[in-house]
Amino acid sequence: MGGNSFGTLFKITTWGESHGEALGVVIDGCPSRIELSDEDIQKELDQRRPGQGKGSSPRKERDRVEILSGIFEGKTTGTPISLLIRNEDVDSSPYEEWKDVFRPGQADFTYEAKYGIRDHRGGGRASARETAGRVAAGAVAKKILEKERIEIIGCTIELGGIQTEKVNIEEIERNVLRCPDRNAAVSMEKKIEEARLRGDSLGGIVEVLVRNCPPGLGDPVFDKLEADLAKALMSIGAVRGVEVGAGFRVARMLGSQCNDPIGPKGFEKNDAGGILGGISNGTDIVLRVAVKPIPSISLEQKTVDRAMRPVSIKIKGRHDVSAIPRINFVCEAMVAIVLADHLLRQKALAGC
Repeated sequence: MGGNSFGTLFKITTWGESHGEALGVVIDGCPSRIELSDEDIQKELDQRRPGQGKGSSPRKERDRVEILSGIFEGKTTGTPISLLIRNEDVDSSPYEEWKDVFRPGQADFTYEAKYGIRDHRGGGRASARETAGRVAAGAVAKKILEKERIEIIGCTIELGGIQTEKVNIEEIERNVLRCPDRNAAVSMEKKIEEARLRGDSLGGIVEVLVRNCPPGLGDPVFDKLEADLAKALMSIGAVRGVEVGAGFRVARMLGSQCNDPIGPKGFEKNDAGGILGGISNGTDIVLRVAVKPIPSISLEQKTVDRAMRPVSIKIKGRHDVSAIPRINFVCEAMVAIVLADHLLRQKALAGC
C-alpha cells in the first residue's frame, strides 16, 4: 500500500500536503562523494515555486530547502538524503466552504472513495505542491547525471492551442514561459491573460529533450526506458499523455518512413526518440507531455456534495491559469530521476 515511492536503485519517497506544516522527500541510493549543496537544490526549487509570471498563483512560498541528512562537508555520504520544505504562505479559509463538495476535475471524489477521508485544504496530498519534493530530488539526480554530461531541457511547445513554429533552444531562457519560439511566447502570454480575465485556465504541451545520454540505459522487458519515463511523467497530476519521438504520428507512417536509418556516423534521423527496444540508443531522447488545464477555475461549475446532492460552485483561492511553465521543471526532475536510476542500474550490471 502507498504509491508514494518511485525508483529502484535511486529511490525517492515524497511526503506532505499542500496546507500542512511542511513537505519534502527522502532519497535513498544516491552514491557517495557527490558534491551537493543546498544551492544546487534551491536553484531548481526557485524555478518551480509559485508567485512568478502572469499566469502563476499569487501564493508566495520561498520554498527554502532544509537538508536534514545524507550530506557531510558538502558531499553525499551514501546514506538517505532527507529534504524538507516548509509551507509558509498558507490560507485554508477559501476551502472551508467546499469541504463537503467534490470539485470538478480534482481528486476529491477519488481520494474520498479510496480512503474514506481527505484533507480538503488546497487538495492535500493531491495538490501540485507535492511536486516540490520531486523537484528537490530531481536536483540531486541531475548532479549524478552531470558527471556523465547528460543534459535535460524542458520547453513549452504549445499553450492554449498556440504552437511553436520554430525552435531556438537559446530562446527558452529569455521568456517566462520557456518557449523556444519568441513570437509564439508573446501570443501565449496574451492567451494566458485572456483566460485569467475570463476566470478560466489553459492546457498545453511540454517537450523534454535529453542530450548526451549514453546508449545502453533501460531494461527489457517490463522496465523499458520509455515505460519508466512514461510512468514517471504520467505520475504528475496534470499530465494526461506522453509521447516518445514521433509519438502518435507513427500510426500514420509506413515502415519505410518510421525506421531510422543507421549510417557510419550513427542514426540519420530520430523518430524513435532516442530509444529502441526499451534501451537508449545514444541519440537525443525526445519526450512530449500533454498537460491538462488547471481544474480550479472561478467560472461556475456543476458538481455534487458528499450526499450526492447537486451543487453549483465557483472555486475561490489562489491558483495558476496554467500548470505551464512551472510543470516544465517537474517534468525535467522526473526524467532526471529515471535516468539516474537506470544509469546506476547499468553501472551495477557492468560491475562499475
